[in-house]
Amino acid sequence: MGDLLTDMLITMTDRGPDSAGIAIYGTPGEGHKITVQSDTPETDFDGLGDALGAEIGGTVTTRVNDTHAVLTVLEGSRAAAIAALEARGLRIMGVGETMEIYKETGLPRDVAKRFGLRDMSGTHGIGHTRMATESAVTTLGAHPFSTDADQCLVHNGSLSNHNTMRRILTEKGFAPKTENDTEVAACYISSRIAEGADLGTALEGTLNDLDGFFTFVMGTKDGFGVVRDPIACKPAVMAETDDYVAFGSEYRAFAGLPGIESAKVWEPEPATVYFWER
Repeated sequence: MGDLLTDMLITMTDRGPDSAGIAIYGTPGEGHKITVQSDTPETDFDGLGDALGAEIGGTVTTRVNDTHAVLTVLEGSRAAAIAALEARGLRIMGVGETMEIYKETGLPRDVAKRFGLRDMSGTHGIGHTRMATESAVTTLGAHPFSTDADQCLVHNGSLSNHNTMRRILTEKGFAPKTENDTEVAACYISSRIAEGADLGTALEGTLNDLDGFFTFVMGTKDGFGVVRDPIACKPAVMAETDDYVAFGSEYRAFAGLPGIESAKVWEPEPATVYFWER
């Protein structure tokens, strides 16, 4: 799967040459995965697992991949581990039983190579290439954004009321950490779920509460969902076979997928929430 996603990302380089990221949903481990990023991994990741385990109590396994590291902690230790990692100045990319997130600035080809994305496997994954418009080109500004366990969001488009929504979400305790409007959308969905909404209802809420033009792709442990704004001016296309479901912002992203010549290829309807589960 990593090989297919890498080719899709590279194909779409001219839509997003500034940065790239990918969320991989793999096999659950014994505990929770916490993916972190550092600008100085040589020093920050050296002995990190042992130090963190001693601080929170319990064994912590560490797998380093370039500027990222995936730490696995016992489920009950997740909150303490995140607090300790943030106190060290490490950036939390995502947490969950199955999800790992890798993202950096640079061309999609280079980002994929540095993390070895072609060799990754899993049940499903979400990738994104970005052309920065409303915020700086930074690692934290790259997609996907994760604001809840095993959930991540990528976004094509622009929100006009993200600053107003940012203030509302901050008051609710779901403050975005970057200037990117996509993270505002991710925080919005997490806040709705915390209030008791299911994921489908939360995605439907974006149609009423988020102004602008957008296509959201939301990853979960069990699959992924898609929703487009009522105008649907941003391109989106789906491909389905008996073996897979694929989403892209242009058809050419599907060109290298196996069996694409006999796939059902179609465009998602505006203001409609779709889900696919494994």
